[in-house]
Amino acid sequence: MAEHANVYPLRRELRREPRPQEPLWRDVLGRRLRALRQEQQETLSETAARAGISPQYLSEIERGRKEPSSEMIAALAGALGTTLIDLTEHVAGDLRRQMPLAPRASRTRPGRTRPGDVLALAA
Repeated sequence: MAEHANVYPLRRELRREPRPQEPLWRDVLGRRLRALRQEQQETLSETAARAGISPQYLSEIERGRKEPSSEMIAALAGALGTTLIDLTEHVAGDLRRQMPLAPRASRTRPGRTRPGDVLALAA
C-alpha cells in the first residue's frame, strides 16, 4: 500500500479547503523504475547487478520502501538505459497525473507567493 505525506501549514486557520493527498516521491519513482525494468523484460537480479546493488534492495526501492540516494538513482537510470533527467521528468509527470484535480493556487503553501503573484501585487 502506498504511503502519502500529510503536509500541514504552520497556521491551520489559513487553510481554506482540505489539502489533497500527495503521493510520495519514492513510491512514484519505484513504480517508474519497475515499469522500465519490466518493459525491458529484465529480472531484478539483472538490473541490480548492472546498477551495483542487491536484488533485494532494488525490490525495496521499487516497492517504495527505501529512499535511494541520488547516486543510486543515477546508477539505476544508467542500468535501465535512460538518463537521470529523463527518469526525473517521467516521475514528475507521473506525480502530476496522480495529483487530484485542484486549483494551482491551493498547491502553494499559505503565505507563499508565486512569481505571477508578485507581478500582480507590483502592478
